[in-house]
Amino acid sequence: MTSSEQRPSHWRTIVSYVQRGERQTAGQDRAWNQYWDELGKQVADLPEGPLDVDSWFGRTAPVLLEIGSGMGEATSLLARDAPELNYIAVEVYKPGLAQLLLRVEEYDLKNLRLLRGNAVELLHDHIAPGSLHGIRLFFPDPWPKKKHHKRRIVQPEFVALAASRIAPGGVFHMATDWQHYADQMLEVCSAEPALRNLHDGWAPRPDFRPVTKFEQRARVEGRVARDLMFEKVAAPAEA
Repeated sequence: MTSSEQRPSHWRTIVSYVQRGERQTAGQDRAWNQYWDELGKQVADLPEGPLDVDSWFGRTAPVLLEIGSGMGEATSLLARDAPELNYIAVEVYKPGLAQLLLRVEEYDLKNLRLLRGNAVELLHDHIAPGSLHGIRLFFPDPWPKKKHHKRRIVQPEFVALAASRIAPGGVFHMATDWQHYADQMLEVCSAEPALRNLHDGWAPRPDFRPVTKFEQRARVEGRVARDLMFEKVAAPAEA
């Protein structure tokens, strides 16, 4: 966080995710105990200032942040298929992170690190401006009831923050299977001057994004996933 930035107070009071239980399987417990200290960190425990990504990964490479990795099904495949990236997943659900650690073991992933905690806090306090290759936000909690729409993570303040952390030419890629939320994402991101839509409205479904069990269930229930891809534009040169 730079000295000129102030975190809006409502970011600490409005939570965009549901707190769930932490009961884990025996396999998840083993993976957590075996790998977390090396591959995971708590956002709340990070030292002040930008995260030292190069030291954590042991190399310098483009950094891609995925917000809300869930049970890690898509995350592990995306990281596996992009070994050239330093891939970071941030999630609040401990069993989901533990399951992702099992997938790290299964695929022998060397380029994936995990963070547990609030993504807004992470972006604001520990990610330097213009340092990310891109951000992915796949199927965030839709908060379908109108009275809960304020809890959706894709709001103007969040989009402006996310855009500020992406390097020019990097992409903010979102996906949701709730039409109303997709419309909101499109409206909010289109209004952010630091971003431009790479497509005319929705993006074609990219082949690289895996079809997860979650998305398959949505299809059965009649919901269609929408992808949005917005590119970070370079700031105009000062006269």
